[in-house]
Amino acid sequence: MKASRITAAGAAAGAAVLAVSTPCFAHVTVQPESEAAKGGYAVVGFKVPNERDNASTTKLEVTFPTDHPLASVMPQPVEGWDVEVTRSKLDKPLETHGKKINEAVSKVTWTAKGDGIEPGFFQKFPVSVGTLPEDADELVFKALQTYSNKEVVRWIEVPQEGQEEPDHPAPVLTLSEASEDGHSHGTADDETSDDTAAAGNASVETSASDDEGGSGGTDTTARVLGVVGIVVGAVGVAYGMLAGRRRTTA
Repeated sequence: MKASRITAAGAAAGAAVLAVSTPCFAHVTVQPESEAAKGGYAVVGFKVPNERDNASTTKLEVTFPTDHPLASVMPQPVEGWDVEVTRSKLDKPLETHGKKINEAVSKVTWTAKGDGIEPGFFQKFPVSVGTLPEDADELVFKALQTYSNKEVVRWIEVPQEGQEEPDHPAPVLTLSEASEDGHSHGTADDETSDDTAAAGNASVETSASDDEGGSGGTDTTARVLGVVGIVVGAVGVAYGMLAGRRRTTA
């Protein structure tokens, strides 16, 4: 009896700890696909887990920072979800590539066409953003997560350095320093990768051409040997016929 009581108490305590700790792992977060360098472009993904066991996530609203507005925001299509991009007028115009921009994306909303994110699953929502600010170490994106039972969880609390993580922290994107040559990672790296791939393809094509040239020489040799073989065979047949005739005559 004592053993069973201890086991039951342990199970209950474990369940309580799990229930308390689960929200810490279930909040909405944002992470770069590779690197988010200051002054450059990056593809970031908003990761949305479903922390409810009796409802699905059917809507995600992400508010983009107004203190560091982003001139370029392009969501990647996500199967099963509609996306809406909201733009707002800027108090202070942005200047990028020699052009002034008076509007910037203030919010992106994803709405499920079907069941959405069911219990026990998560979904990523990729977005290309840029140019990233050079005078900031991080960007804060506040998010609202709506469930099929109409519950709304507000991930809007800004984490403070030196303090415990809030119950509903806002997604925070950490920015890295630009490379030493002054170019930021992201688009430049993609172009370099494309150039490298093109060079690799060119190398493969060159090797194929060389192989084809070599096989051409081999084909010529094979043809000569084939002709010689035919001639030798014909001589052998003629000799055999002549020998047969001699035997018949004798």
